[in-house]
Amino acid sequence: MKALIVEDDFTSRLLLQEILKHLGETHCAMNGVEALEAVQLSLATGAPYDLICLDIMMPRMDGQEALKKIRALEEAQGIYSTDGAKILMATALADLKNVRVAYGSLCDGYLVKPIRKDKLLEALRKLGLPG
Repeated sequence: MKALIVEDDFTSRLLLQEILKHLGETHCAMNGVEALEAVQLSLATGAPYDLICLDIMMPRMDGQEALKKIRALEEAQGIYSTDGAKILMATALADLKNVRVAYGSLCDGYLVKPIRKDKLLEALRKLGLPG
């Protein structure tokens, strides 16, 4: 499994990386702009991400905007959300508005921080990913 962790908080990024490192290759981005660059590169090289863990509150470009743009990049390549990367929002924002916007933009799951290893692995299994 190839995963991209998009998180501006060092501790959260390290935690996700520690949980996912045993499941395959992990890359990190600190904001939505870096995430888009990573996704573009992965699509261009024919090695797209299987999983993207995406925070919402980040500088330069938030996770909601990055989610929309990632799905647009995939669609431009003929990859629709059901066949694209599984995108899990991993955020401190638990309000209904943010959850609704994320699912409306075709995220595949929503985890509220603090992220627990068992909950993350359970979410991966539900999405058909190694966990």
